Order: sequence, then C-alpha cells, then structure tokens
Amino acid sequence: MASSSSIKRPIKTEMERFEPFFSEQLKSKIPLLGVITNYILRRKGKQMRPMLVFLSAKVTGTISESSYVAATLIELLHTATLIHDDVVDETYQRRGFFSINALWKSKIAVLVGDYFLSRGLMLALDTDQIGVLKVVSKAVQEMSEGELLQIEKSRKLDITEEVYYEIITKKTATLIAACTTAGAHSVDAGEEKLALMKEFGTYLGIAFQIKDDLFDYEKTDLIGKPTGNDIREKKMTLPLIYVLNNCDTKQRKKVLSTIRRHHKNDKKVAEIIQFVRDNGGIEYTHDKMIEYKNKALEVLEKFDDSEAKQSLKELVDYTTERKK
Repeated sequence: MASSSSIKRPIKTEMERFEPFFSEQLKSKIPLLGVITNYILRRKGKQMRPMLVFLSAKVTGTISESSYVAATLIELLHTATLIHDDVVDETYQRRGFFSINALWKSKIAVLVGDYFLSRGLMLALDTDQIGVLKVVSKAVQEMSEGELLQIEKSRKLDITEEVYYEIITKKTATLIAACTTAGAHSVDAGEEKLALMKEFGTYLGIAFQIKDDLFDYEKTDLIGKPTGNDIREKKMTLPLIYVLNNCDTKQRKKVLSTIRRHHKNDKKVAEIIQFVRDNGGIEYTHDKMIEYKNKALEVLEKFDDSEAKQSLKELVDYTTERKK
C-alpha cells in the first residue's frame, strides 16, 4: 500500500506552501481565536482534501494561485463541519485529542466553526473564486441533507440499500467530489474534465465511506472485538442492510427489535455483528467497495499519464486498503 509521502510526491512543493497559506487565512486579533486555531493546526490529519485538490488540479492543468484558494476553502469547510459535528454528537475526542467543545464548551465551538465557514466565504469572495464557492456551497447543502436523512432513517430503521447510497453520497462523497471538482475548476479545466473529476471524486468518496462502514464490523479495539459504534447509534450501514434484506421475516424483525431496544447493550451488539459476519454481510460490502474503487480507477484512465495521475491511483488504493 502506498504511503502518504509517496502520494504527495508530485505536489510536495505545493503542500509545503499550503500550510502557511492556510494558517494565514485564520489570523485574528481575538486572542482566544488564536489559541484555538493553533490547537487545531497542530493536530491536522493526513490532509487528504488539500492533496486531492492539488492532484486534481495537476491532472487537469497547471496549478495556480486559485488552487491554493480552492484547497483552503475546502479545508476551512471541512474543519468547520467537524467542529459542529462534535458539538451535535457530544463527542469529546477526535483522533485521540480533545475536541474543541470538550476544551472550550459548545458555545465557543459553534462560534469557531462559524468563523472558519465565514473565513472560507470571505476568501472566495476576496479572490473572486465564485465558481469554486458554488462547488463548495453545494457540498455543504448536500452534506447537511445527508446527515438529516440518516437521522430520520435511524429513527425508523427502514433504510434500503438505495437510500444508504444516497446518504453516503451526500454525507461523504459530496465533499470528496468537491475537492476534485474544485481542483479542476482552479486551473480552468473544461466542462468535460470537470464532469470527469466530479465523477471520480464521487466514486472515490463512496468507496471511502464503505470502507469506514466495514471497520465497524472488522476493525478491532484494544480487547480484540469489533467496535459496533454504528449499531449503538442505530446507523444502518451496508453490511447490516444486505443481511436484513436476505434473511427471513422473523429473523429480520428480531434483529430490528434488538437494535431498537438494546443498541447500548454490548452483548446484544456483539450478537448482531456476528449475525452479519455469519451471513455474508462483510463479503458483500467488500465487493461493493471494490466495485466503486474500480469505477474511480476507470475514470482516471481517461486522463493522460502523469505523476499526479499515478498518485491519484495510489490514493484510491490507499482509501480501500487503509487500516484506520
């Protein structure tokens, strides 16, 4: 599996320049904002989204100042949504570190998220990047719709495979597609290339989320057991949906009843996980992930060979082979 450093190789210079460019957009005369933004910047992840923007820009044209604006706008949006999500979900840790609402309480966290969103909007307007702003604004709309649809379905537990794909497309694939589309847009790629990069990002995003959903049934915690967090939150993901669609009515009613009444019970959750594993849910979901991975790779083949294209192919492989 390719490493993050090898994927970044064609855009190493751009990624190095991106960090100070991004930090510059967050400067404020308010001391508290300075403390919090520094805390966020010190705990950044793999920077998959800026990588996608720059690699997509390089595959479709020549990286420009607009590419840095696009990458920054996406990262500001993503960071804001994570901060707001932690407040909504009452999450107090992210990637092993305390969340903003855990350290500074919910009111401040919401305001900081709003600040990040407003900085993104101002940056786009100040640099006249209206096209990229439209791409990102559409992504925000669809991500919100996806979250609300998932909440609605978790209450009713009536999700179908078709609705599952609608949810993960809106919740996850939309943002990744925004990265690839914004990258292409920043180098004035034509309509055909823009459409292809959006298609590529969508397939990649779907594969990424399916992999995440598999972790709930495959990934083990410190005592060697799957986490089952999605079941505890009454989230119906593909492994469970497939099995429920292919078992008898009596078994289906029993599982749904268990999720409704005992989703916080570790023993009951473990039983559902085993039920899914014993009835082909993992294999079916893995096959679907590979299907979308291959669709993403097929789209890439429509572009000329380059280092950036090779890195995007490695990123697709990394997405579906990662361990966390």
